[in-house]
Amino acid sequence: MPERISELASAVRSSAGFENWQPDFSPDSLNVLGDWFANQIETRLRTQDEVNSFNAQAPYPIERSDRELTNRTFSLAMDIGMYLSQVLLRNQPSLKWDQPFANKRYIDYGQPILIGFAEKAELNPVSLTVTLAYGLLKRTRTGGRLRELYDIWSSSVRKEAQGESGRNGRTEPDRLLP
Repeated sequence: MPERISELASAVRSSAGFENWQPDFSPDSLNVLGDWFANQIETRLRTQDEVNSFNAQAPYPIERSDRELTNRTFSLAMDIGMYLSQVLLRNQPSLKWDQPFANKRYIDYGQPILIGFAEKAELNPVSLTVTLAYGLLKRTRTGGRLRELYDIWSSSVRKEAQGESGRNGRTEPDRLLP
């Protein structure tokens, strides 16, 4: 993870207007990072094989864009998700990493997630930033959304004073795939 964050910092600082960005793990660093990310979203045309595969798996017709995020955009989203996780962990020390393997139908099965939020919520930071990338692409979100997401998740951290931490004996995840 440190290498990916270092690569992210280099990419951000190589862009005009972002030369002074520092990955200092502060919530404020997400403001500039989100603005930078909003300008980095790239797409490509979906291949016919991708379209055919999706249509074959869909139980009913779904309107879908003929564009997809590029591998570079997915890579940036992954790096930004890792950075976001570190900002949360450093500023909310009661949060912990987990990797659920209890149920193969769980949406985040085998993925690194953060736990320690109220209402047994769990956060997959990479999935969150990929979703943000799609919102930036559709222009339904701005770069400021990255900081908003930090604030939303940070405000839902379970209070240690209540004596709660970790999964608290939970055996089944709440979010299952159909």
